[in-house]
Amino acid sequence: MKPRLAFFDFTGCEGCQLEVLNFEQELLDIISAADIVNFREAMTERSDDYDIAFIDGAITTERDVARIKEIRERAKILVAIGACACIGGINCLKNFYPMEEVLRIVYGESAHYYDTIPARPVDAVVPVDYYVQGCPMTQSEFVKVVKALLTGKKPEIPNYPVCVECKMAGNICVFEKGETCVGPVTRAGCNALCVTNGRTCWGCRGLVDDPNTDSEKEILAKYNLTPEEIIAKFRMFLGYSEVAK
Repeated sequence: MKPRLAFFDFTGCEGCQLEVLNFEQELLDIISAADIVNFREAMTERSDDYDIAFIDGAITTERDVARIKEIRERAKILVAIGACACIGGINCLKNFYPMEEVLRIVYGESAHYYDTIPARPVDAVVPVDYYVQGCPMTQSEFVKVVKALLTGKKPEIPNYPVCVECKMAGNICVFEKGETCVGPVTRAGCNALCVTNGRTCWGCRGLVDDPNTDSEKEILAKYNLTPEEIIAKFRMFLGYSEVAK
């Protein structure tokens, strides 16, 4: 019997699930090796019998908490996909404000109808087996993870900073332009996409396992940047982590 895959969405834009649908040939290859039994973005049929669950989105309500626990109980393997599921992502920006104020600003007079709690990544509620980072997640990395799981192998994900990929791409360091960047402590795997295209790294792939924060502080001092400036940068995607508090 083919492995049974299920995709579930929580709080987020659902862009990572759309990325899956954009895989074209790679998606056909996956379908030939596994059965997709739950995927709201692509099919109406639903099944609670699955082996691998892919989770897109952050946990932001009590209903989310109950639902992700049920999914975890059913799944043999649980994979978080995208920044919202892996690290909390942009949703965690609301955590820096009183929840009552957040509800009032977003929903106005209808605020009392809505259930909300501080946003959090999936692994703050249930154990996560594997992660596919990024906003949106990197297509090639997702395919690599899925193929590894379908063949019984452990996926290998980069555990070095984006700076390594920047140097390989020949990019001019963002700090040299007088801008802030969290590439020195952010997990690589995106081929330094943002910096290569003239932007700065916002940390959407989360931190490396052992971030060199001392090196980051030295860079800040070298370019006369304040800790407050870098913390503001971290809060865009890494608001749930201690480094942004």
